[in-house]
Amino acid sequence: MNSSDSTSLELSYDFALDRDCTTLSRHVLEHLQSFGPEAQDMSALMTRIGLAGKLISRRLSRAGLVEGALGFTGDINVQGEEVKKMDLYANEVFIAAFKQSGLVCRLASEEMEKPYYIPENCPIGRYTLLYDPIDGSSNVDVNLNVGSIFSIRQQVGNDPDHTGQDLLQDGHQQLAAGYILYGPSTVLVYSIGKGVHVFILDPSLGEFILAAENLTIPKHGPVYSVNEGNFWQWEDALRDFTRYVHRHEGHTARYSGALVGDFHRILFQGGVFIYPGTLKNPEGKLRLLYESAPLAYLMEQAGGRASTGSQTLLDIAPDHLHARTPLIIGSHEDVALVESFIEERARQAEEELALQQ
Repeated sequence: MNSSDSTSLELSYDFALDRDCTTLSRHVLEHLQSFGPEAQDMSALMTRIGLAGKLISRRLSRAGLVEGALGFTGDINVQGEEVKKMDLYANEVFIAAFKQSGLVCRLASEEMEKPYYIPENCPIGRYTLLYDPIDGSSNVDVNLNVGSIFSIRQQVGNDPDHTGQDLLQDGHQQLAAGYILYGPSTVLVYSIGKGVHVFILDPSLGEFILAAENLTIPKHGPVYSVNEGNFWQWEDALRDFTRYVHRHEGHTARYSGALVGDFHRILFQGGVFIYPGTLKNPEGKLRLLYESAPLAYLMEQAGGRASTGSQTLLDIAPDHLHARTPLIIGSHEDVALVESFIEERARQAEEELALQQ
């Protein structure tokens, strides 16, 4: 073998290594450009999240064949919602995945009224995992896309009362956030504040392999995603926006009933996802800590925006663990368009009030 053949072979090996072995844990270390304790911690945390995703993905792929995997448990969660069997299973998977980690002192999810503490980890565990174990669980029984959403925060203080009060901080305090989408492929998307990166689970390797780095959302996109079945429950401004997109070309409605699936589409194609407050639920239904803030963190890292309509979402600090918030999230121009209708209605209200005075 001559030197040129040897060089060519080495290059092909390097290509194969980059193509097949840029795993989630390796990617975190490379992006932090460190093998120090904090980088090792974050790599280990993401590996555990990936493990939970693999276990949930496997369960979902066989849900129709596994006894007791589908349907309701008969219980009601802290949100006042019926608990799906898959919700319960996924919640337990995340707990099990982090029990032996030594890194996470507590986990908080929308399925639990209070944080779950891991006493053996608390003397050394410096992190809290917040998560929605199965988002869009109503889709499970009909075999449509669902997802998991996660956020990592630094443990602040010892939390002696086990109330999680130190978690009531704005979304800028997140160290990392992301989601796992269970669909034709199992996709994990994450950010540690250094761009948004996409991984696909390769079943033959049992690893999440890098598919795209530094993803950026288009400044404008065609998709608007909102449950128009609630049209008459919205404020006038949101109805104004909906009438506008109905009358103007270039807008396409897409809504699956699973936040992660709709968010994933908009992240790649551009557009806006809207989950507003209604007359029945003025604050909306999405939980700030477990759903809205993690996705807002990702969206801003991808060059998009997240808003309540009147405030940047990452600026909001909740007043309790299960606080809810309206959500307008997506491409910069499309979020601004929705906000313009809200601002116009607010201006009209001020003028009417001034005239009455």
